[in-house]
Amino acid sequence: MTTDLTTTKRGFHFGDIRKMFGSTGTSSLRQFGILGSLIVIILLFEILTLLRNGPNGATLTSGNLINVINQYSFILILAIGMVMVIIMGHIDLSVGSVAAFTGIIVAKSMADWNLPWPAAILLGLGVGALVGAWQGFWVAYVGVPAFIVTLAGMLFFRGAQQWIGDAQTIPVPKGFQVIGTGYLPEVGLPLPFNVPTMILALVAVAWLIFWEIRTRRVQHKMGSDSAPVWVSVVKVVLLSIVVLVAAWMFATGRPGTSFPVPGLILLALVIIYSFLTRNTVFGRHIYAVGGNRQAARLSGVKDRWVDFFVMMNMSMMAALAGMIFVARSQASGPNDGTGWELDAIASVFIGGAAVAGGIGTVIGSIIGGLVMAFLNNGLALLGQGADVVSMIKGLVLLLAVGIDVWNKQQGRPSIIGFMTRRVGRKDDPEASPVFEPNKTYQAPPVDKTRSE
Repeated sequence: MTTDLTTTKRGFHFGDIRKMFGSTGTSSLRQFGILGSLIVIILLFEILTLLRNGPNGATLTSGNLINVINQYSFILILAIGMVMVIIMGHIDLSVGSVAAFTGIIVAKSMADWNLPWPAAILLGLGVGALVGAWQGFWVAYVGVPAFIVTLAGMLFFRGAQQWIGDAQTIPVPKGFQVIGTGYLPEVGLPLPFNVPTMILALVAVAWLIFWEIRTRRVQHKMGSDSAPVWVSVVKVVLLSIVVLVAAWMFATGRPGTSFPVPGLILLALVIIYSFLTRNTVFGRHIYAVGGNRQAARLSGVKDRWVDFFVMMNMSMMAALAGMIFVARSQASGPNDGTGWELDAIASVFIGGAAVAGGIGTVIGSIIGGLVMAFLNNGLALLGQGADVVSMIKGLVLLLAVGIDVWNKQQGRPSIIGFMTRRVGRKDDPEASPVFEPNKTYQAPPVDKTRSE
């Protein structure tokens, strides 16, 4: 009881700010830094476009935010699958080719075989699963490095896409285009905003409040150290403001627009895969194998099955991304998917994933993808050409990975992590360690007498 009282009345600690972002883990600290970088980039381009265009900036407008989601949702979807691949210590170079290959098959199935568009979507996911199973077999059970397998896949499926489509553009029907160009519908109420978009925002705010209360109750029940109440209140208020302001901008755009359907698909995938990687046994197996394959194997993890599933899942995500892009473009073309793998890989590394594997999160990869998206978008708004955009993206990727490598050599996650660790330990020397799902743990020695 005395301990609880001390925790409640101990006053402000700099380490409490760290708890505002989820945990004491290095992954949360990385995400905090990346999120700050994203905010700085958005504000910077808002100011630059304000100075260039006159009274209003061009970045934080309803139309521009909708364009960003529509134009980059397929890259963000690829990043969700790619982060699991990179956590495992692999790389997938074939995702752009697989997306284009799936897109041409789906387009031809509707144009030539008269397949209904819902069935065509299922066909596309099936094609992605078969491609992923093929590549996963070579990686998991034959032992060929994923880099080589997916490099071969990149060449093969790019050629197969052009062979099947005969280098032609194949249009897709209106119903199919909804997954790439659709919006939440209007409900007919005489209100100056899209009602379903704001309802979605209110649901999100309610979920944030519920989840924070639930987290504190679980921490209290388990007797673990929890942040002061003010930290939870500030965190929920800040996140709720961001959600409501963003939703308002989506809901008050030009007539006929609202929150895009590709954004809904992306949001659903983020929720599903965040839960999968953080709260399931299989998710822990992904981190365990990526952090120390031999230790995970000795602990009973079926690492080959994990390899197989992750590679297959990546191809299914690529298939979905390809279909969304084709729906948005209203046709499948011979140049679809070019360079997508590079943007997806860059998003994951900028989002805090480690080069050696074992570290990375879905949320971090989405934030990294948004950094790339707003870089592209902001430079385009400023009238910069593709050459400048490509050079800046390359420098940002090099800087992100360089900082990760340097920090690892220094034995600390980031400057923010260094500060919070030093200050937090000084103020609270008896703080108990917290399990970090992205941290590499050594397996305990095997008791051979018991195993025998």
